[in-house]
Amino acid sequence: MLYNLLFPLADEFALFNLFRYLTFRTGGAVMTALLISFICGPAVIRWLKSKQHRGQPIRDDGPQSHIVAKQGTPTMGGFLILIALAVGTLLWADLSNIYVWVVLLVTLGFGAIGFIDDYLKVSRHNTRGLPGKLKLLLEITIAGLAGYVVMRHSAPEISGALAIPFLKNTLLHLGWFYLPFAMVVTVGAGNAVNLTDGLDGLAIVPVMIAAASFALISYLVGNVVFSDYLQIQNVAGAGELAVFCGALIGASLGFLWFNAPPAMVFMGDTGSLAMGGALGSVSLVTRHEIILAVIGGLFVLETVSVIVQVASFKLTGKRVFRMAPLHHHFEQKGWAEPTIVIRFWIIAVILALVGLASLKLR
Repeated sequence: MLYNLLFPLADEFALFNLFRYLTFRTGGAVMTALLISFICGPAVIRWLKSKQHRGQPIRDDGPQSHIVAKQGTPTMGGFLILIALAVGTLLWADLSNIYVWVVLLVTLGFGAIGFIDDYLKVSRHNTRGLPGKLKLLLEITIAGLAGYVVMRHSAPEISGALAIPFLKNTLLHLGWFYLPFAMVVTVGAGNAVNLTDGLDGLAIVPVMIAAASFALISYLVGNVVFSDYLQIQNVAGAGELAVFCGALIGASLGFLWFNAPPAMVFMGDTGSLAMGGALGSVSLVTRHEIILAVIGGLFVLETVSVIVQVASFKLTGKRVFRMAPLHHHFEQKGWAEPTIVIRFWIIAVILALVGLASLKLR
């Protein structure tokens, strides 16, 4: 909004020329979202507590320590993330950019699905929210619409194409098969982050790490000079998503202030689905869908652990892990919660560095 209102006046007021720079507006989005989180956080948490007397329902089949330590903690804290993210993005991004609206609407759409799911769980005082098939159908619908818009507004040479990392300007043209692929990426990312969100601070920091990585990727992909130098696909307009990623970093950092152990609030599906959907849709626009699986490898690992556990139990009657997702396995082995969280953060940093290295290793 500020870009659209103030940059046209740059000829009269030289100071407004700052708004032409993505780096300046990305920094502004980070600080705006962070401040909104700090200012609104206590009020949002008090409101959630007043509406959720018993807090988030805790799984009976989960770690027994959670029943004691986490009982009564309110959920749906992702609502705070969405407020800060939306305001930060709308204030600092170029609102004439179609990609900003696509990613923002996917994020808010997934957040709305998560909000309904969380509300049903809290109101019914159990862990059953939206029926799984309905939830998946809503996610697929939103992801499909986003994928279609991205295809329609991409340059002809990259529309419906999948970029292959570590190879110079190599595209695999999928045509309309790109649409179901886009659905898998976006829905998969949303649910992968959702599965990872099980311990205080566990999911939010890897999300920030991935968002920071994609802020850089968006900036480079959207810049003709840098994309040509790195021999990666240039996507006109994708650089504006650096502002969105900056707002996501600021909102996540502000939420972590209240989610740090012991958590004052949980993000719930409201936050985890939204942030996963955000990362998935950004990867679609920047044509770095495969790299998302590397940078977000921690989320992939958690998801695979659930798939392996379910498949093994159904086929053999035996479990591979003591409990799934993977972080619960280590809890059952006796690892302290902070130990698991910090070690998973370290893994997320390493995977992000590997993913970013792909920009140069071609």
